[in-house]
Amino acid sequence: MAPSVKTVELPLVEDTEEFGRKLGEVVRAGDLLLLAGPLGAGKTALVRGLARGLGVQGRVSSPTFVVARVHEPAEDGRGVRLVHVDAYRLGGHLDELDDLDLDTDLVDAVVAVEWGEGVAERLNEDHLLIRLERGIDDVRTAQLIPQGDWSSRPLPV
Repeated sequence: MAPSVKTVELPLVEDTEEFGRKLGEVVRAGDLLLLAGPLGAGKTALVRGLARGLGVQGRVSSPTFVVARVHEPAEDGRGVRLVHVDAYRLGGHLDELDDLDLDTDLVDAVVAVEWGEGVAERLNEDHLLIRLERGIDDVRTAQLIPQGDWSSRPLPV
């Protein structure tokens, strides 16, 4: 059965962050989120909101040069770590993805992988693919494509 695709319009960067915050309120340890889209589509903005919804510590910025950042739960947060990965520099090399040991992180953290489509699906067949696009008018849209058990879970749309 084909996944049920939902589309969300995100006119402002703040809307992208707010959508991420709402998503952060429903994700749980073990969840894998794959973020796809061109530069400037809002992948990192979405993760900033996700971090706020989870209540994790630290400033969220693109982990392009360090490949992965771990954000520990704040005392007033939900108690779930966030692992933020940028797979762009991995160039599709699966062995480098394996070196990050993300399957271990998936036990007790939410793992969000920017540029993850076509690279990180094998970490967990139950994942949410979020394809972000930025229109000519700077309005972003997010396509939510649930896979596996995500098909029966509530999405913040």
